[in-house]
Order: sequence, then structure tokens, then C-alpha cells
Amino acid sequence: MAKDAKDSYLVGLIGSGIGPSLSPALHEREADRLGLRYLYRLIDIEGLGVPPEAVGDLLRAARDLGFDGLNITHPCKQLVIEHLDVLAPQAEALGAVNTVVFEDGRSVGHNTDVTGFAASFARGLPDVPLERVVQLGAGGAGAAVAHAMLTLGAERVTVVDALADRAADLAAALNRHFGAGRAARAALDELPALLTHADGLVHATPTGMAAHPGLPLPAELLHPGLWVAEVVYRPLETELLRTARSLGCATLDGGGMAVFQAADAFRLFTGREPDSARMLADIAELADAVGTPSQ
Repeated sequence: MAKDAKDSYLVGLIGSGIGPSLSPALHEREADRLGLRYLYRLIDIEGLGVPPEAVGDLLRAARDLGFDGLNITHPCKQLVIEHLDVLAPQAEALGAVNTVVFEDGRSVGHNTDVTGFAASFARGLPDVPLERVVQLGAGGAGAAVAHAMLTLGAERVTVVDALADRAADLAAALNRHFGAGRAARAALDELPALLTHADGLVHATPTGMAAHPGLPLPAELLHPGLWVAEVVYRPLETELLRTARSLGCATLDGGGMAVFQAADAFRLFTGREPDSARMLADIAELADAVGTPSQ
């Protein structure tokens, strides 16, 4: 049966500590509006008491139970790859998967974090300068948004992370994929000089989440000539965005990335076209709930 001929779907999310995830509500609300029967289940490895390496067993169990697909989040986005039959080009380039579709007896890995951030950025910060972009954070979300920024045409992305090796590894991977000189890594103590001359700042660390409040960098490093894009979406207005906006910076919250990656996953699961405008209204309503954000 073709995807778009079905009206009933079973999907889920594998990750750790995912109880507060907004993915079930985002997916199920849109499915209801499209007249679909759609169940979105959380498969929390922390609650199950199994290690991240169990993702392969969970993947096989989900397929055997008739799931149509799965979202994958921390700490399984890289570990799941060896258990998949096929990788979409973007997931292969990134070395991380956040969406798995079961089709024709195969498991196909995708990454909608990249496309989700790119769509959100193009919508929320159109026409901002992209010559010199500084990115704070080189983890899983950081890798996705750095790929997105270079895909959107950023001339150079400088990656800064508390773990120097992680920043260096990401910059090297970006240069291999996009060409030499498109990415660089820098130490935390170089941030003041970098931001003085930067066009924009992308923030991709957990700081600012409900469970990790605060600013990820000194407020005095921000200035009106800088645009600021955030990955955190719970709360939608982080202290970083509030501070940047008060200084006159153009800003982008993390809600758009959460919505557009979910919309892309929904499309992959169902073959239906979700209404991202309705889903953006959903996230505005849902995102202020207390909890730690996940996929």
C-alpha cells in the first residue's frame, strides 16, 4: 500500500530522558487535522534501563511490531547508523540520523535537523549577511546547524566549543564536505575578537534550556550589528534571545527548527503534506511547558 493510501500510522521516538518531548503533540495534532489515526510513542532508554547501544534491538523490535518509522534523538543519532539498510545523502554526510522510515522491508535513515534549521532560518532571518558566522556548540545539534548554514550560503563558519577536539573534528568534516576554508575552529577565549567582526551568532549548546538557564556567553560580547539564531526552543525566549533583542539584534528562536524538522519527518512517515504554519502555532502554545527539551 502506498504511503498516501494509508490512514493509520504508528511512529515513535527513541532517546534518553525524552519524557518532556513535544514531538508526540506536534505530530498527533497535525495528523488529527488531516484526518489520520496517528499514534506517536516514546521509547525512552533511560526508563527502559538499557544502554544507547541497544538502539539496534529497539529498532528491530519497532519494525517487527509494525511501526511505520521512528525519530531518533540523543544519544542514539550516530549509534543507529550501523543498524540501517540505507542512508539518505544528507544523513550520510552528517554522520547522524534523526528519522528512520520503514519501507519495502528496509530501514532508511534521514536527517531532518539540517533541513529543519535551514527552513526556519530562511523564514525567520531572510537576507541577513552570511560572510562570517560564529557558532557556539559542536555537538549533535551543532553539526546539523553548521551544515545548514553552509548549505544556505554562509561563506565561513567558525565553530567554538568547550571541547576543543569536538570543534576541530566538526570543522574538518565541514571542510571535507563543503570545501577547504569554509569552516574553522576556535577556542572559547577567542570569542570576543570573533564576535566583534562577525555577522551572526548561532547558539547550539543546552544553555538556556529550562533545566540549564542562563547565558552561554558574556552579554557584553553581543552588539546590534549581530544577528543571533537559537537552537533551544523550551523556552522559546531564552535569556540569550531576550538580551540580544534588547540590544537591537535580529533574532531567531528555536521553535522553527523544532517545527520544520518535525514537519519533514511527518512527510517522510506519511507522504502527506503538513501545514507548518499550524504547527508553528502549536509550538508557540506548547513550548512554554516546564521541562527539558528533546527532539
